[in-house]
Amino acid sequence: MQTIDKKKSTKKAWAKALAQPAKEFPPTQLQILSGKIPEGLRGTLYRNGPARLERGGVHVGHWFDGDGAILAVHFTDSGATGVYRYVQTAGYQEEEANGRLVYGNYGMTAPGPIWNQWLKPIKNAANTNVLALPDKLLALWEGGKPHSLDLQNLATLGEDDLGGLTVGMPYSAHYKRDPQTGEIFNFGITPGLNATLNIYRSNRTGKIVQKASHILEGVPLVHDFVFAGQYLIFCIPPVRLNLLPTAIGLSDFGHCLEWQSNKGTQILVVDRHTLQVVSQGEVEPWYQWHFANGYVDASGSVIVDMVRYPNFQTNQYLREVATGETHTLAVSTLWRMCLDPISVKVKAMAEIMDRHCEFPVVPPQHQGQTSRQTYLTLHRTGVDSRKEIFGAIARFDHKTDTLTVADSGENRYPSEPIYTPDSQNPEKGWVMTVVYDGNCDCSEVWVYDADRLDEEPACKLELPSVIPHSFHGTWKPQANA
Repeated sequence: MQTIDKKKSTKKAWAKALAQPAKEFPPTQLQILSGKIPEGLRGTLYRNGPARLERGGVHVGHWFDGDGAILAVHFTDSGATGVYRYVQTAGYQEEEANGRLVYGNYGMTAPGPIWNQWLKPIKNAANTNVLALPDKLLALWEGGKPHSLDLQNLATLGEDDLGGLTVGMPYSAHYKRDPQTGEIFNFGITPGLNATLNIYRSNRTGKIVQKASHILEGVPLVHDFVFAGQYLIFCIPPVRLNLLPTAIGLSDFGHCLEWQSNKGTQILVVDRHTLQVVSQGEVEPWYQWHFANGYVDASGSVIVDMVRYPNFQTNQYLREVATGETHTLAVSTLWRMCLDPISVKVKAMAEIMDRHCEFPVVPPQHQGQTSRQTYLTLHRTGVDSRKEIFGAIARFDHKTDTLTVADSGENRYPSEPIYTPDSQNPEKGWVMTVVYDGNCDCSEVWVYDADRLDEEPACKLELPSVIPHSFHGTWKPQANA
């Protein structure tokens, strides 16, 4: 008993948000805790993340395995309304009916006899990101098709092939939207002895209008890519899947992804109009989950900003998050790469911010173009990054090389910052984050003035139940706002 109590006492406050399955709530008017809702904030904040990490007393194997649930916060002239619902995937419904885990996933094999691994596909967790289209919301997960949801009440409408996804063609969680044309670019990896990189171009409604495919070396882990003006850039780290153990059900994907330090990071430069490879090459090794932005500068070079890791230890750290206790060191910092898109020669590669950070974003109107500001999450000063998750959001100014930090306070944990343009003033913007407060075991929505992150939030809203730490979100402006 003492040993168990001692182990429990080592858990940090953030772990409480993941300890119990999240509770859905219907459309609910949100109470304003402080400040007021800005008049130029009209539209909907959507967030997606793993909300259930346990079923029938059995825990999932990795944070990536949790069932996805969507939070929507609708801002109107009459206030803010929140709704929170699980994505009703076929796998979620089957496990809900059985009261136990049935499927394998990224970090776990299917429970039961080994033949379950051969017969059961992995579950589409629909837990990573959201794409707001004119008539529907997509819940995204990179191993399968997206699920369509109702934009208002988040009712699940079913899997969506977007008019072009065929069997074995997944749709990644990290799309890129051109703010000038409304076109949407995305990709998906089809495993095999050598994986296939599928690239998609969609119109503003989400309908796929163009596809291309390219064969890769082995089965790499590609989570994100860069939209940089006329180019799409894929940086493929030296992580490869050991295919045999996963194919015969002896192990899961997460345990079979191997960091191959003898390889470099492969770079593919793709033309955004033809979706064909312009050039490819190999450079020094690193790993990245997320890119902040990319653009073509006046000299024709491609500038890419990313959160970069020296290796793949981040996979183990994220596995530990699901247990409520972390101890692996996996430090990432903000880097800038200057690349010749024709020769694939890296002209410069430099760390531009040395604080451990993640979830970088730029204002959506600057996607694919130069952006002075990058917003991200980072650790509070003085915490042990092996044991804590991010406790602050920040804005990095590329012109002045300055960092402005919004520290959430002790035992408070913000999500990825979402930049929201002000509907009444194009020069102004807001930054929203969902904060889990471990002091009171509750969740809130905080709205900051984008230019005053180091001041108190302009508004804080109370949510009806705890929202577990989530991955990604988006903002959909109110029509005609």
